[in-house]
Amino acid sequence: MASPALLMRVVASAYSVAEKAATIVRNVMAAGDLGIVEKTGANDLQTKADRLVQMSICASLARKFPKVTIIGEEELPTDEVTEELIEDGHCEEILKKTCPAQYTGIKEEELVIWVDPLDGTKEYTEGLLDHVTVLIGIAYGGKAIAGVINQPYYNYEAGTDAVLGRTIWGVLGIGAFGFQLTEAPAGKHIIITTRSHSSTLVNDCISALNPDSIIRVGGAGNKIIQLIEGKASAYVFASPGCKKWDTCAPEAILHAVGGKITDIHGNSFQYNKEVKHMNSAGVLATLRNYDYYASRIPNTVKQSLVP
Repeated sequence: MASPALLMRVVASAYSVAEKAATIVRNVMAAGDLGIVEKTGANDLQTKADRLVQMSICASLARKFPKVTIIGEEELPTDEVTEELIEDGHCEEILKKTCPAQYTGIKEEELVIWVDPLDGTKEYTEGLLDHVTVLIGIAYGGKAIAGVINQPYYNYEAGTDAVLGRTIWGVLGIGAFGFQLTEAPAGKHIIITTRSHSSTLVNDCISALNPDSIIRVGGAGNKIIQLIEGKASAYVFASPGCKKWDTCAPEAILHAVGGKITDIHGNSFQYNKEVKHMNSAGVLATLRNYDYYASRIPNTVKQSLVP
């Protein structure tokens, strides 16, 4: 049998690397010393978990795929990473899937991996643990084509028998796995948005969409999961603040199941390694009915947000 295509090997490794990351996230929390550092202010935090997880993900993937570009959220010294942070396993199940024809010839140097070691850091420090995700997004030709999202605390309130944590993965042209795809209730407009980065513009934009209800949660990964599990109809964030590592993995998974994510103007995000990290024109994402929401974004909002 031919050996699996590079893309499938990267995704299969990223799956195991994300599971290792989840263990680190849970261990740091259990040990009780989060080592919180403010980066640009009280809403932009970094913890020991962010640091250790990024070192683990980047070093583990770089060791296996040395020519892939890996871009992580945290600016860290490139110290020798201890062996205990290295994960060299992979998910066998993923390797059994057939790589879509358009991706079979990809070379290592053509891939860019965007890593958010802990999406929802503020919520993590506040104990809102189900908001937290680990994001590994894989881009080719500037497009998000595959992604892994781990929720370290999925099920954490479901009792002692429940399995803690889960890993969701997807590849364009194959689909997305690890969750039950569900559409939001028909005819209901449930908007999901930021919890800790609100502003007048963010709220004005949401009001203009005339929602039946608004859900405010942390983490971009978490918000996309709410879309694909039918808890919300649209993710609307009319503000800069989201970065490429926040959207790459969630975008690949959302697109793999037929959803759509863009900035507030309707422009696609670009993920080549030279691109600026900030998504300065906000985020609009849906599993279904994208045009309904896109057509109702006020021009005043669009004029305030320059891509």
